Amino acid sequence: MEVFVARQPIFDLKKNVVAYELLFRSGLDNFYDTELDGDNSTAKLITNSFLLIGLDTITKGKKAYINFTKKLLLSRAPSVIPKDLMSVEILEDVEPEQEVIKACSELKEKGYEIVLDDFVFSEAYRPLIELADIIKVDFLMTKGDERRELVERFKHSGITFLAEKVETIEEWQEGLDLGYELFQGYFFSKPVIIAGRDIPGIKINHLRVLSEINRPDVEFDTLEDIIKHDVSLTYKLLKFINSAYFRFSMKVESIKHALVLLGVREIKKWASIIALSAIGHDKPQEVINVSLVRAKFCEFLAKEIGQKKNESDYFMMGLFSVLDALIDRPMEEILKELPLSDEVKKALLGEKNSFHDVYDLVVAYEKGDWETVFVFSEKTGISETLLPEYYYNSTKWANVTF
Repeated sequence: MEVFVARQPIFDLKKNVVAYELLFRSGLDNFYDTELDGDNSTAKLITNSFLLIGLDTITKGKKAYINFTKKLLLSRAPSVIPKDLMSVEILEDVEPEQEVIKACSELKEKGYEIVLDDFVFSEAYRPLIELADIIKVDFLMTKGDERRELVERFKHSGITFLAEKVETIEEWQEGLDLGYELFQGYFFSKPVIIAGRDIPGIKINHLRVLSEINRPDVEFDTLEDIIKHDVSLTYKLLKFINSAYFRFSMKVESIKHALVLLGVREIKKWASIIALSAIGHDKPQEVINVSLVRAKFCEFLAKEIGQKKNESDYFMMGLFSVLDALIDRPMEEILKELPLSDEVKKALLGEKNSFHDVYDLVVAYEKGDWETVFVFSEKTGISETLLPEYYYNSTKWANVTF
């Protein structure tokens, strides 16, 4: 059975990732197939998902928020997952019936964190509210005073409010001002543009590194010269190549030796990642993590559409897809300074081509937008049954790399 899983980061006030919401599907249908398989098979699906995917890989040791339907709650499905690993997220369409309240009370007594999803206040939900640790407020569905009133109504109850579907820096700031403590959304992927703002010196230097290592005619001697003049790059290169990921039998102690073992293609990827992480040193770490997962995912999919010879271009497309957010400059300006292929540049600027189709598929999977995943899976000719494994391997690779 294919297990589709996407994850969405949850941030604290300092933009640190404290948890991930996991979105499970048994296929590309956008629902749990409980009517067909029953409660037990659905609970088994969730359990097998953790065993198959590996929670440490998918959440990097952080808590997982998982949605539960009424049937799953009544079947006590959440209890198969340790309370330290998971928060129980109750879907908005779950009615506060007596049996549901009882099931949630039992979970609360066992130490599970209770989260109410897409919350809209109604007095009928008071019993669930009294059990809730976290209330999620959809910032796309609620506006202005409604966002504020919810927090004010329960500010003395000890409930933590989470603003979800936060898509802009302005919404993030509004949430902060209103007293929200947790945030979920893609606000970090959009840059804050300040007129006349220059790029700090360190970012200019690393942008030059990116430019140099991505030239088609780059050579080992040039790369060695770039790396050896940067103590941080030298240290990170040797640490990376001596990691368990490569399992080389000998200890690699020189830059040239490392370059020879990795090869031009791999070292260009590595140096791009290190330079990108240095550029984003003052940004949430999740931005870099997203770029790494996207990069490897794009590379995997390039092979599936017969573009193995261009897999590096697909990798760079995913890696640089958040560069505007890291540098706080428009993508169009940044790309003028990088020797990427015209097709990659067009895709990153939103023009439709084969690169952009793969990019749309990757971002849709990342967000758990299964309907769009299905559309672009068909358009690109990539079997949807391959996507879970590629996503898992991309996440695993990103964890090792960064």
